[in-house]
Amino acid sequence: MTTSDSGSKSGAGQGKDTTLRIAQNPEADELLGRSPLAALVGMLLDQQVPMEWAFTGPYTLAERMGSDDLDAGRIAAYDPDAFTELFTAKPALHRYPGSMAKRVQQLCQFLVAEYDGDASAVWRDAATGDDLLERLKALPGFGAQKAQIFLALLGKQLGVRPTGWREAAGSYGEAGSHRSVADITGPESLVEVRAYKQEAKAAAKAAKAAKKPGASPKK
Repeated sequence: MTTSDSGSKSGAGQGKDTTLRIAQNPEADELLGRSPLAALVGMLLDQQVPMEWAFTGPYTLAERMGSDDLDAGRIAAYDPDAFTELFTAKPALHRYPGSMAKRVQQLCQFLVAEYDGDASAVWRDAATGDDLLERLKALPGFGAQKAQIFLALLGKQLGVRPTGWREAAGSYGEAGSHRSVADITGPESLVEVRAYKQEAKAAAKAAKAAKKPGASPKK
């Protein structure tokens, strides 16, 4: 579902003409732009590894499965041990390949059970941003923050903009921000987003240290 920024419907959403530059790899980004499942899997993998590594994962996985796209039904039915081997083969698809292989398979099994294996059905007929956020939060491996970031990615770069999508995405939906993968459109914005994430991490670490017993109060 493609809508204007205000929420009025205007088109078909993610398709072959969508250009992303998140993985910083032409082939991987091309897959992300045309494959709803690849985009979801990339978002799932985006934790505790560089963003480019996470979003290159779907392309590498598709290659190792001998395909040019990911298929939720095929992944859901894959032998768990054999699927894990696809992740652990060098170079590994993630810092924690075993656990992430399990999460990707659980995601695909959920999509098969709830959406007939069609990843785009998660957002295709969502009436509002809040509705879409709840659907994303229900996905295995998607907490509130990850769901908001993916909602922002859908709205900012993939043309999926149900009424109230920016509000539902919270600060990640703000126009002109550089907070998350939703704001990466090339090498320059990648640097800006990475800098923001590092600053946020440092601030959180400092705040946690200040709350420890015995910490000296600021004068």
